[in-house]
Amino acid sequence: MDNSIIYVRERGNLRRVSDIVLAQPKIVSSCRRTNPFVLRKEHFIFTYNAEGSLRYTTKSLFDITLLFVADNIHHVDSLVGFPEQIGDRLFAAAEENRVFLNTNISPKALQLFSDAYGEMVLGSLCLRNRFPLLHERMDEIKTFHSLKSLDLFGCRLGDEHEIFLHLTSSSLASLIQLSIGGNSLSDVGLQRLTAPIRMMRKGLDCLQFLDVSYNPISERALRYLTCLPKLEKLDASGTDLKLGTRLKTTIWDLLGLIYSEKALDTFDHSRCKTEGWAEQVVNQWETNGSQVPKQKKMDESRTSALRFFGRQKFVREVLNAAPLVCESEEEAKKERLHFYRPAANGHIPEKQTPATTNHQANNIKKRQRQSERSDSPRQSPPTKRVSSSALSAEDIDLLNSY
Repeated sequence: MDNSIIYVRERGNLRRVSDIVLAQPKIVSSCRRTNPFVLRKEHFIFTYNAEGSLRYTTKSLFDITLLFVADNIHHVDSLVGFPEQIGDRLFAAAEENRVFLNTNISPKALQLFSDAYGEMVLGSLCLRNRFPLLHERMDEIKTFHSLKSLDLFGCRLGDEHEIFLHLTSSSLASLIQLSIGGNSLSDVGLQRLTAPIRMMRKGLDCLQFLDVSYNPISERALRYLTCLPKLEKLDASGTDLKLGTRLKTTIWDLLGLIYSEKALDTFDHSRCKTEGWAEQVVNQWETNGSQVPKQKKMDESRTSALRFFGRQKFVREVLNAAPLVCESEEEAKKERLHFYRPAANGHIPEKQTPATTNHQANNIKKRQRQSERSDSPRQSPPTKRVSSSALSAEDIDLLNSY
């Protein structure tokens, strides 16, 4: 602060507090953002008076400071302890300056806000059929560690996607609803996804609603879901599971869920949406990605495929692939397989009877005899369920592959 004139505005009056004169800062600075004392156009508000003359007023010191911090958000160490109102305005200023479009800055900046404000930054994220966005912004998406709802339907995950480890990490300990339908996820993929939970007994502790619809999974994959202690509802529509007494009994024995005749509102994806401060940031990512010329994107994908994989046809098919949708409403209704956990006082009658029938109380003895008969040919499955708590040979092979 050598050689500058210092003024103080106090109670509407401007006065000089010293006679120290400073040299003017150099305009040829390497970066204008490194010198907060250089006057910028953003520091003024331009308006017109009644006569049509241009007039301007300076912004408040708070607004100028907020703008400066937003431009240099990647240099901030922590926002923990700052009021939510300050964080909200700072996030909006950074978003307005398109800071989160810079791939070199956005992961650290989003991590900064997520550590301080958690769910307020983003509590729900819907990436349904937006697989390019997921792959392009994977680092940024991993910073949202306070999500309660995550929709990854139709994101082409396959059986070995890198996001599997993130889903079962402590970063998403608060996740309540997860949709991984339409991702060509097989029994092996579901085994890989739940392996950390079954082996280390942690991850997805709060998960209540799971959507695995339109994946080629079989009844064998159901035992991998027994590690989810709070699972309340399951959507297995469009899978290799066939509705019948055997399936209902298996799901009840393994997961404690019963079949629902009516579609569960929980799996109505029209309600899924992105909510939080970063809602518009996600939209900016998608808009910015769609503005890239299509031919340029194809050329880059072709070059990348030839250079690293040599799978030009595969990349082209993925880029041109249409979102996974049901062909008709009747087909969707026919393939619908929704299961839910019944109330504590009503689960006994539903255990041995299909949900499609309603028996009277005088048939309890008949159900008990059926239960005894149905238990005799199923002596081996209980031993298999007991062994699932330990490490099986498949789990050991999967563990060794990491």
